[in-house]
Amino acid sequence: MEIQYIFELLGTGFFAISGALAANDKARPDWFGVTFIGFITSIGGGSLRDILLGSYPLVWVGNVHFIYAIFAGVALASLFFKYLIRLRRTFFLFDTLGIAMFTILGTEKALSLGTHPLVAAMMGMFTAVMGGVIRDVLTREIPVIFLKEIYATACLAGAALYILLEKAGADRNLNFFLSGGLILLIRVIAVRYKLSLPQFLRDTNS
Repeated sequence: MEIQYIFELLGTGFFAISGALAANDKARPDWFGVTFIGFITSIGGGSLRDILLGSYPLVWVGNVHFIYAIFAGVALASLFFKYLIRLRRTFFLFDTLGIAMFTILGTEKALSLGTHPLVAAMMGMFTAVMGGVIRDVLTREIPVIFLKEIYATACLAGAALYILLEKAGADRNLNFFLSGGLILLIRVIAVRYKLSLPQFLRDTNS
């Protein structure tokens, strides 16, 4: 079994957990509602990527194991909810693991379809963050990419490293770990030390 496939299933499960916890925290929905949010969080970014790249069928349509991974993630969120909810950074943890894996997977898929490296990096970012954006909109939260946190930028950095190492002929599995690890590292440091990009300037007189 290829590491890409393992990462994609794990990322799907992590995002499902993240979505389930967010849904329960905001709206206290039933099982269908929680599963729906977990589903959207998991497949939203990848589906958008595939549609933009013209890649059909969509990953989860062509492989039922991704739906199983979503169900497993939601089930784990339910079984260990009391434990998970006590951990202040649980949501951050699962979300970060998800974006790290999905960024690299999205970038690699875009490159395999012959896109320009810049476009591939953007597709990697879309794969990672758009499911979370849809989740936040549905749960009436401000999407993280609109806040000061370094989030999408970390994805772009990881995607860029993956492309550079791939062009340099690095081992594929090693590239996955190094590039995904960079995203994790940036996110952890940014959250730990409250780092952010400069705010967009606006005319305060208007």
